[in-house]
Amino acid sequence: MRSPAFAAVQKIISSFKNAKVLVVGDLILDEFIWGTVTRISPEAPVPVVWVDAENFMPGGASNVAHNVRSLGGEVFLAGVVGNDSRGETLRALLQKKGVHCDGVFVDKQRPTTQKTRVIAHHQQVVRIDREKAQALPAAVLSDLLDYAREMIRKVDALLIEDYGKGVIVPKLVKELVRLGKRHKKIIAVDPKEDHFSYYHGVTTITPNHHEAGTAAGFPIKDDLSLKKAGQTLLDRLRCETVLITLGENGMSLFQKGRPMVKIPTVAQDVFDVSGAGDTVISAYALARAGGAAPAEAAAISNFAAGIVVGKVGVAVTTPEELLERMRKELAG
Repeated sequence: MRSPAFAAVQKIISSFKNAKVLVVGDLILDEFIWGTVTRISPEAPVPVVWVDAENFMPGGASNVAHNVRSLGGEVFLAGVVGNDSRGETLRALLQKKGVHCDGVFVDKQRPTTQKTRVIAHHQQVVRIDREKAQALPAAVLSDLLDYAREMIRKVDALLIEDYGKGVIVPKLVKELVRLGKRHKKIIAVDPKEDHFSYYHGVTTITPNHHEAGTAAGFPIKDDLSLKKAGQTLLDRLRCETVLITLGENGMSLFQKGRPMVKIPTVAQDVFDVSGAGDTVISAYALARAGGAAPAEAAAISNFAAGIVVGKVGVAVTTPEELLERMRKELAG
């Protein structure tokens, strides 16, 4: 793919601050326990981690909201937490980062989803998940839809973040897509691999190559199977674009009636891929809201992801970092 001109990139990234985005999806509290390992436990063949520090970060749809805000956009988050201290911690984190949380509702029937990662010497030792993934009660689903109906006129883009924790159900997606189309909004989905049948009619979908292959019905092994998968998803979902992320091989963009666009990776060092997909969809949607063509938006999101995978933990980037990185590549 031919890279966009830096002047065009500057204009697009400068527009991020004017964008308003509604993020709907599964909210997760990410806990990180950082430490060192010097011996193996005498009780079992596992490492003993000496804890040096602990911290919490927004995860799941919360991390997408954090990414949008860090990139300069105004973000409104809709989702569910439990009636517990984890939910209070997550809401406080998000509000501190400037995320609007009026659409975060309490479901007393479930705990706030939490993922705890234990990391020693920059390597993840174990992950502990606390969650209940049953579908939402009707009253909570109704609250989410009422909030989306209120906000859809005020935003430029709608991001649906499906982590399979029970929030993203067919009834919700169908109404969100109807609202988005009626008001001519960008509708982008970060999918769950067994929920692809939910996403008919969205603007764009951003699966990784494993998810895309599963949804298409065959593994992606080479360019031929990649092209076939991209075209299959375009046809099946009737969406405008499919952006398949390929890890160290970058990403590929598919648009109806056009050839596949391959975008090579720009990551210089890869320390942690956690949350990279959240960065991709956030930067892509902001760029599209700022008038970027799909290929331009994909290139910008590729650079944004290249920055965050060079950081340890679930990370975000800023317009300043993104501009500097793209300036070096495009104007240098």
